Amino acid sequence: MTKTVKIGMIGAGFVSDVHAYAIKHFVPNAEVVAVASPQRAPQFAKERGIPNAFSDYREMLKLKELDAITIAIPNYLHCQAAVDIAKAGKHIICEKPLCKTLEEADIMIEAARQAGVLLMYAEELLFAPKYVRAKQLIAEGAIGEPFLAKQSEEHPGPHMPWFWDVNLSGGGVMLDMGCHSIEYTRWVLGKPKVKSVTAFMGTFVHQGRTKGEDHSYAIIEYEGGKIAMIENSWAKGGGVDDRCEIYGKKGHTRADLLRGSSLLTYSEAGYGYAVEKAGETKGYTFTMFEETWNYGFPQEMQHFVNCALGTEQLIESGQDGRAVLEIMYAAYQSAGEGRRIDFPYHAPKVDKPIDLWLKS
Repeated sequence: MTKTVKIGMIGAGFVSDVHAYAIKHFVPNAEVVAVASPQRAPQFAKERGIPNAFSDYREMLKLKELDAITIAIPNYLHCQAAVDIAKAGKHIICEKPLCKTLEEADIMIEAARQAGVLLMYAEELLFAPKYVRAKQLIAEGAIGEPFLAKQSEEHPGPHMPWFWDVNLSGGGVMLDMGCHSIEYTRWVLGKPKVKSVTAFMGTFVHQGRTKGEDHSYAIIEYEGGKIAMIENSWAKGGGVDDRCEIYGKKGHTRADLLRGSSLLTYSEAGYGYAVEKAGETKGYTFTMFEETWNYGFPQEMQHFVNCALGTEQLIESGQDGRAVLEIMYAAYQSAGEGRRIDFPYHAPKVDKPIDLWLKS
């Protein structure tokens, strides 16, 4: 009989809802059996048929049946949660960004290593079908050796209100969505070593809501003549815009994650999660068909479950999450000091990455 991986969830917000849906509908050998959140756990569990709800995740970790835990809570809480999960002997899947600081990243990675548990960095774009196909084209030799990868993710602002507070999140749109762009382009280019990072950012629209940047642009130079160009925004209306372009020596490809799998929708009221959160879906938007699948969440969860069962090897680890965080440190420092940051990079010790921009 195939083992069913029992999963607990820390957090009862937008991303946990996506995870719960993905596991329930698309991952047959996994089951969400518990959720923990200070206020929302009982209602969240009732609505989604989850048998156990806890206000304190540390109580949830005492459940012997649990094999793995997802972390989908504010960034400043990631490190302690991961350490506690590791000590409980459970596998960990941590939402992006991995944590607030590089020091925390090292603590998380070491805790998982000592406990002998998996620490997966949850980057769903590596599982999104269109983006996976772009990577496959490279593997098939269709566009030759890639030398340039562009990726952008832009929308009017984060789903959860805590992200506007840089003391809780650690940064603005670079930390929120730049992490997606960095790791997807890094992945398609073969995860080469970084040579330099140059970035530009500012707060153009949301000055009254956040000290964080709401639009950022970065150029990442890798060894082997490879370049990534990433652009991210909380300042672009009209719903989510998510696309990539990859240039190789024998061709190129581009993928638009939403267009081609969506409905052009105009709504004065807004719809879906955004009605409850920030009203991002008012006006014209591209409404995705089976959004969870197209963004790769079920495939990501299936991969994690397979790794927990020992049938696959993690393609995204805590080390990858740390590498992304290091690049974001360099981006904030580059934007703050108005210069290129060369690697090897000795990151300054700060309370949060955005300090490298705010304090310059």
